[in-house]
Amino acid sequence: MKVVLAPDSFKGSLTSSQVADAMAEGVKRAVPDAEVIKLPLADGGEGTSYVLCDALGGRMVSCVVQNPMNEPIVAEYCVANERAVIETAVASGLTLVAEHDRNAVKASSMGTGQLILDALNRGCVDFTICLGGSATTDAGMGILVALGAKFYDSQSRELSACGENLVKITSIDISGLDNRLKACRFLAVCDVDNVLFGTNGAAYVFSPQKGASEAEVKLLDEGMRNFAEQVKNSVGVDVSELKGGGAAGGIGAALVAFVGAELRRGVDVVLDAVRFDEIVADADVVITGEGKADQQTLMGKLPSGVLDRSHRKGVSVALVAGKVVDGEMLREAGFAEVVCVTPLSMPLEEAMRSEIAKKNVVAAVANLMSK
Repeated sequence: MKVVLAPDSFKGSLTSSQVADAMAEGVKRAVPDAEVIKLPLADGGEGTSYVLCDALGGRMVSCVVQNPMNEPIVAEYCVANERAVIETAVASGLTLVAEHDRNAVKASSMGTGQLILDALNRGCVDFTICLGGSATTDAGMGILVALGAKFYDSQSRELSACGENLVKITSIDISGLDNRLKACRFLAVCDVDNVLFGTNGAAYVFSPQKGASEAEVKLLDEGMRNFAEQVKNSVGVDVSELKGGGAAGGIGAALVAFVGAELRRGVDVVLDAVRFDEIVADADVVITGEGKADQQTLMGKLPSGVLDRSHRKGVSVALVAGKVVDGEMLREAGFAEVVCVTPLSMPLEEAMRSEIAKKNVVAAVANLMSK
């Protein structure tokens, strides 16, 4: 029996590699002679650079950049020949800011731009930017400033890069953009299709979890609308209805408009990189997983991508998760089994501890494979 293990991380508990290891232990406990293939994965958000780095045979490098609140930190990214794989989460991520310090109107994506600059200095010309987990709602203004763009208000005063200044922009000067960008290719990967503004936009959907009040959400949304208008005026690109443009607080739109990035679903990029279709072709079963499985799972998240690709090859897929909501909906979508690894009586705080989460995954998978 060939079993392919293709999980995402259990955020806050286990990395995707740790989940795959625990799954493998569970499979072997139930079926000792099974052929087990471990494929720890990601969907464009946190952890994607590490998965792609392994697939590309690259190496992780680091440099000092500014975090979302403009404090110096060391952030790392992947370099594989002339390709750089950069996560917005490592330099501009929500987890870099304590919950009580989160400030969506002040946070800047400058650090991600500084990572791009560092990669340019290392000779990279092919960029994969992983959008997800950001603390920012600045429409990539920080990235663009780091790369040489300037933003001005109605009094011709240069604006600092942050969300609250988006609404003040009246002109954008791109004459100072790093000339090396013209020879570069950018691929922006994400797991959402939200547009830049409106009720399904970056501000309304994501900024509240980044610390925005109701009034600040409205300010940021107005800023996104203004940003789209100024982008159209300055570079002639309309990003107002771009699917994925609202990813990472609007960074998706900025990369498309100013460096010609292609937007793709992160799960497709990752599955292609690890040769998933080839590996799963002769499998008997695929087991995927994530921290919380619910209706959102079916909206471009990793398990849904694994399900689609596996079904094309006629292979059944089981889904395991730390928490399961909408289980019947997930089964109707095609998952052969949907398993919650956490015992009903276990408190969430205990279940989130990595050593407990691992034991729960091992036991759940062993039980699944014993059926």
